[in-house]
Amino acid sequence: MNALVTGGGGFLGFAVVKLLREHGHTVRSYSRQRHSKLDALSVEQYAGDLTDLSSLTKAIDGCDTVFHVAAKAGVWGPWRDYFATNVTGTRNILTACRTASVPRLVFTSSPSVTFAGEDQEGINEKVPYPATFLAHYPHTKAIAEQEVMAANSPELATVSLRPHLIWGPDDPHLIPRLVERAKAGKLRRIGHASKLVDTTFVDNAAMAHLQTAKKLAPGSPVAGKAYFLSQGQPEPLWDFINRVMRVAALPEVTKTVSPRLALTAGAVLETAYRLTGRTAEPPMTRFVARQLSTSHWFDLTAARRDFGYSPQVSTAKGFELMADWLKSLAG
Repeated sequence: MNALVTGGGGFLGFAVVKLLREHGHTVRSYSRQRHSKLDALSVEQYAGDLTDLSSLTKAIDGCDTVFHVAAKAGVWGPWRDYFATNVTGTRNILTACRTASVPRLVFTSSPSVTFAGEDQEGINEKVPYPATFLAHYPHTKAIAEQEVMAANSPELATVSLRPHLIWGPDDPHLIPRLVERAKAGKLRRIGHASKLVDTTFVDNAAMAHLQTAKKLAPGSPVAGKAYFLSQGQPEPLWDFINRVMRVAALPEVTKTVSPRLALTAGAVLETAYRLTGRTAEPPMTRFVARQLSTSHWFDLTAARRDFGYSPQVSTAKGFELMADWLKSLAG
């Protein structure tokens, strides 16, 4: 395989790059900046933005597989920024793939593209996109995913992967945010119900990318489809969070606020931040309030059937691998 990974220096992107190199594939990375850790893996690096079609096309030329992992994540920020990276950037990927006659595109999506703010319990890929979204990230990722699926053709086979809540050593998003808020005394349980939630260890998500790429071809079972990914073992959300706290040697989260209060606070803070033009993320948003107070776990039947997905790293093993790093975060 001669592959390009967008966001190869990022959390999931780097895990995909490492796995590809371990399997003997030639890899390029397309990111906004160079990364020494990619140099160490003999990865050819191209610097550029996803909105720069010319640079992107040069990076993709000569590849037979593209893993489009890069995205603008988060729950706050201007619509134009999310649209530029997640939608326009993905459109540029599709254009560059066609220009360079790339036959395979693996797109990293998110289960949040189906999240309407209500419980999702054992759902599969037949669940439709919601009529409205609570944040720009899932909205723009849903637009991009639909365009990737529509682009599937005899010339360019596409597949979309939806790993849920990716975590592991060197995670720059989920785990550090939990630890930071806990250390500041600002982490609260939302509601008393034990809502089940799926998560995904980063190496399992990376393996799914490689598995689908190997199966991906025009007319293959995975072409033109989207797949949920996770550990396959949902657990109560706050059990998972408190496991993070224990490994980090921090107090468990016991203080609770009601889902209604959290949702109201999110709506008020979003309005206040918009009116005052503040760019920092509010302490609470409606999307976060809903995510922390609802169930979201998924039926992995399709992924297991179509490309043999089976998480190789258990949650327990993942925490072992993450222990030293977690303790360093907690200080």
